[in-house]
Amino acid sequence: MAVTNADQVRNDVVEAALGKLDLDTKARLLAGQDMWSLPAVPEIGLKSLVMSDGPIGVRGVRWTADDPSIALPSPTALAAAWDPALARRAGRLLAQEARRKGVHVLLAPTVNLHRSPLGGRHFECYSEDPYLTGAVGSGYVNGVQDGGVGTTVKHFVGNDAETERFTVDSVIAPRPLRELYLAPFEAIVANAHPWGIMTAYNQVNGVTMTENTHLVNEVLRAEWGFDGYNVSDWMAARSTTGDILGGLDVAMPGPVTVYGTPLADAVRSGEVPESAVDEAVRNVLRLAARVGILEGAPAVVGEVPAPIDGQALARELAARGFVLVRNEAAPGAAASGTPGSGTAGSGERRALPLDTTAGRTVALIGAAARDARVLGGGSATVFPERIVSPLDGLSAALPAGSLTYAVGADPSDELSPADKGFELRAICRDASGAVLGTGTLPTGQVQWIGDDLPEGAAYETMASIEVVGTFVPRESGEHAFGTRGLGAFTLAVAGEVRWDGVQQMGNAADPFEAFFGAPSERTRIALTEGEAVEVSLTYQVPDMTALPLKAIMFSFLHLGPQRSADELIAEAVEAARAADTAVVVVATTERVESEGFDRKDLTLPGRQDDLVRAVAAVNPNTVVVVNAGSPVELPWREDVAAVLLTWFPGQEGGAALADVLLGDAEPGGRLPTTWPAEFADAPVTEVVPTEGRLEYGEGLFIGYRAYEKHGIAPAFPFGHGLGYTDWAYESLEVTPGSARVRVTNTGTRPGRETVQVYLAPTADTVERPASWLAGFASVTAGPGESVEVEIALPERAFEIWDQASRSWQRIGGGYEVRASRSHGDARLTATLEL
Repeated sequence: MAVTNADQVRNDVVEAALGKLDLDTKARLLAGQDMWSLPAVPEIGLKSLVMSDGPIGVRGVRWTADDPSIALPSPTALAAAWDPALARRAGRLLAQEARRKGVHVLLAPTVNLHRSPLGGRHFECYSEDPYLTGAVGSGYVNGVQDGGVGTTVKHFVGNDAETERFTVDSVIAPRPLRELYLAPFEAIVANAHPWGIMTAYNQVNGVTMTENTHLVNEVLRAEWGFDGYNVSDWMAARSTTGDILGGLDVAMPGPVTVYGTPLADAVRSGEVPESAVDEAVRNVLRLAARVGILEGAPAVVGEVPAPIDGQALARELAARGFVLVRNEAAPGAAASGTPGSGTAGSGERRALPLDTTAGRTVALIGAAARDARVLGGGSATVFPERIVSPLDGLSAALPAGSLTYAVGADPSDELSPADKGFELRAICRDASGAVLGTGTLPTGQVQWIGDDLPEGAAYETMASIEVVGTFVPRESGEHAFGTRGLGAFTLAVAGEVRWDGVQQMGNAADPFEAFFGAPSERTRIALTEGEAVEVSLTYQVPDMTALPLKAIMFSFLHLGPQRSADELIAEAVEAARAADTAVVVVATTERVESEGFDRKDLTLPGRQDDLVRAVAAVNPNTVVVVNAGSPVELPWREDVAAVLLTWFPGQEGGAALADVLLGDAEPGGRLPTTWPAEFADAPVTEVVPTEGRLEYGEGLFIGYRAYEKHGIAPAFPFGHGLGYTDWAYESLEVTPGSARVRVTNTGTRPGRETVQVYLAPTADTVERPASWLAGFASVTAGPGESVEVEIALPERAFEIWDQASRSWQRIGGGYEVRASRSHGDARLTATLEL
């Protein structure tokens, strides 16, 4: 990366500021002052550096809906667009959100790989493929930093599952570590120059990542040239000496960390050289200079970019990430044409886009059609100002009287944080009952960590927190209320105390286990649709004086009347029978996909599979929309006309769904991860460590590499995705550095095609996958139009890591170059000799 004059000015200001700091101030600057920020140092003109969770929005420094954020589609959806330029636009929008909220650094993107579909944060990562992950991640980082906001690429490295993530030792051999898991980080450092990296909780090959001097100091910094700051994952820093010598710059969160006073003491005792502290402070000051909070240093971005329409971009991103994996002929259509096309050149009509001829009717079915799940759980949570559900989107887009709705089957069959129909606030009181502070709650979940408290409230003076408000039932019947968390609670409904007691769950010393653990039902009460009732849950705040990190985590839970699943499915069947088209929305829940735990299997919760089968049996024109952030089993996929994957589609998902179903937009996505036919086919089906170790025994063979090695056919291959037009691949020319592909849109409407290039060695001189993604590009063309695209084949695509020489080794010989629509659909091939 060339050094500009502005870079030099920033470096000079950084060095001058560093020279003015004493040891105690330097050590303090490397420790969080609270949950989300570093301390200001007025004597050198340094403002407080503020960080915030992402990656699909900017929550800010408080877990509250009072200051909402845009909610973009999940990272899997962004990766499904296979378009780094689109990811860059998403990043620019998030930078705009960050500036609005006074945030300087976004704690994103997550570029761990989809090693196993069981990974709890699968939805928060991009892909099973390191090249695609690095390309999309580079676009995202460039976009955020285009807006003058820093990024923190995470989780470096080997944090590919949630089980025992704080302590697990990820045992990864040198080649897969370099060629798979480190590769996205390396690509982003090279192509986007991120201003930050976050080291993970886990160990890699026996060394905790916050202390891993080899991977941080030798690989990340010395070999790759990374010059940003390195921050710990929250509460990952556990060793003052080990962390600072291992290259960790910042320990978060504060105010109690292994840095600050303990770090200054370690320098004075001779355990740590002051030069190590200086280097860490230098990295923090360089970041501050880049984001414009160090006096005298020019920010990297001087002028605020032009404003972006967030809702419009969120809607576009959603549609571009939707993956149409199946699209068969509508009933009565001709049997000719290319399977999966929209409206093929032959004039054949497929199930999608929907036939909007006057008088046609649609039955929309599924609990998730009304209550869409638009984002994943955990640190990826943000609170959007609005959410457009599939029911909202289709109701607005279709003529009056043409749409009916039925619940069908509800995947949420257990208590969850109070949400629909509730208006809640938290009231913090002292021991006398005086109100200290209040705050609006988007749901019944209270998750306050560190200083993330309502204004006026403080741990030292709080005696109780009351979650209180009104509930307007959407259905008559017996409603269940409950709790999750540790401690003493009092629950009241309609002015009557229904439960008062102390709750203990699992390991009482671990509040996170209780917070993510099973819910506890406390009472049931019959309520009437539309009749508001007062509800409250009061929590007695324990003494937290001795705790290094203060946190309050509990939930007020609710479950609506549970009608018979058979009855709900029967109603849906009748609605489908009476309609021309049935659109069934199936989904996972927060108890299936979230940070904090891994999945047990890939089945859809509840009786959603039974629902799809029953509807398809009476309406052959059934379209299934899959609202999930990660792969799920689709045992009925051959029995329905179309399957559309919408991931977690963000706040505008319902509007984008209407656009795609009605043909106003084309589903632009291609699978960023292989979709297994059944769980047993997945290459990695175990993510639970054995005696603290998680062996990456599959080596280089994850994702499509493993399916090809073992001869297993997935439900849908990596890179698969259909559009609303047809494409002919006409020519392929290759050189050692590029592939030039000519394609023609042979359909009747404009479209977008993602041209994928895979390499396959013609001889097995070393152990390698049978083929791998080497490059890709998207093209657009009108009906009958031909376009050529040149796709770079990077040198690294022909190299393997040689541990003996600790270097990359080019492997010569013959390669088959495949121009493909997916990993399983090569359209043209050519040979290349190196």
